[in-house]
Amino acid sequence: MTIRAVFYDLDGTLRIGRPTGRQFFADCAARLGLVITPQLRRYAAQWEHYYWAESSEKEVDGLNFPDERAFWTNYSQRQVMKLGASREQAEKLAPQISAFMATNYRPEDVLLDGLHETFANLRVRGIKLGVISNRQQPFIEYLRELGIAEYFDFALAAGEINAWKPAKEIFLHAIRQMDVAASDVVYVGDNYYADVVGARNAGLNPVLIDPDGLFDAPGCPVIQSHGQLIPLLERSELWLGNEK
Repeated sequence: MTIRAVFYDLDGTLRIGRPTGRQFFADCAARLGLVITPQLRRYAAQWEHYYWAESSEKEVDGLNFPDERAFWTNYSQRQVMKLGASREQAEKLAPQISAFMATNYRPEDVLLDGLHETFANLRVRGIKLGVISNRQQPFIEYLRELGIAEYFDFALAAGEINAWKPAKEIFLHAIRQMDVAASDVVYVGDNYYADVVGARNAGLNPVLIDPDGLFDAPGCPVIQSHGQLIPLLERSELWLGNEK
């Protein structure tokens, strides 16, 4: 097999907010008296990935809570319940946490380690690079602000084509745009439900980046940092370029 392109997810894969929203939310809930075990934090994080991967829960909430403020209030209640709160506790805590986050959550925008080195190495090998995100609006200017736009041949927002991961259409649109076969593309993402499932269903080769160990046995290669990607591809069946 010859890998001719590597596509990436954006949020959670190339960049993160530090602290993450889920970490800040859980820490706030803990300060308000909710006892949260590490296992509950992990469970809530898994659920968050599932929810935002165009889940049926998110679809129903969007219909039931068309008002944005009401939607986020309901989401906060869901989130705090996943952290172990009862429904009664959630109804009390969620508005307090939401209000505190609105006033105080100001994360630093951070690139994950190893990106520049990995991108440069892939480019030297003639590998095409792209970004596929479930964002609503185009984000090439944001990539320029992050200092990484120059590496990519394309950047695709789901809202541009009205197709959202894990739907395979967004992946197929990207491979047509880059004129590569799905089997010759590696897709790197942090969300099992959106990235791994979606890429696999479209025929791409998913790689899960999972520094926190959230997902057990995802059925695809797993890395904890971007610096591990090229060594992974070199020692697996996913050979880079024309070297193997």
